[in-house]
Amino acid sequence: LDDINGEIDVIKQQILSVEIQNAPVVNELKSIDVQLRQIDDQISKSKIINPVNGTVLTKYAETNEITSFSKPLYKIADLSTMKLRAYFSEPQLAGLKIGQEVTVKIDDADAMQSHRGTISWIASEAEFTPKIIQTKEERVALVYAVKVDVANDGSLKIGMPAEVWMNTDNN
Repeated sequence: LDDINGEIDVIKQQILSVEIQNAPVVNELKSIDVQLRQIDDQISKSKIINPVNGTVLTKYAETNEITSFSKPLYKIADLSTMKLRAYFSEPQLAGLKIGQEVTVKIDDADAMQSHRGTISWIASEAEFTPKIIQTKEERVALVYAVKVDVANDGSLKIGMPAEVWMNTDNN
């Protein structure tokens, strides 16, 4: 039993000696692991990932061109839903609410083309205010911006003029 315990002690000392000899190698491996994680982080930051699916509107950089961090490379927009900015007078404002269905009409070759739209935003303040408001006719000059979401079938383009028709019970 004493011989076996002695051998166990010798083996434990040998293991401790090998661990001490390998300590610099283990520390170097830890350092290399940190460097690998840093490089992986740099690679992940250098990937170009679109925030939305869409169409490239403008290119600010070309392929294989060197660029700096946080410089925009292109302008992209999701054209599946277009936002129409329309203006309504103060008397019309009372008949509007967010989520309301409206008809959006655009010029076509022969007639007006109709699309369905939904009001997504209404301004809280008038955008064009006359200096002195005295009569009812002058108060109409107050207009409020409204954004209307319109599903795009491909016929709608950015900057295209359109008309918004409020849907009433009669039509």
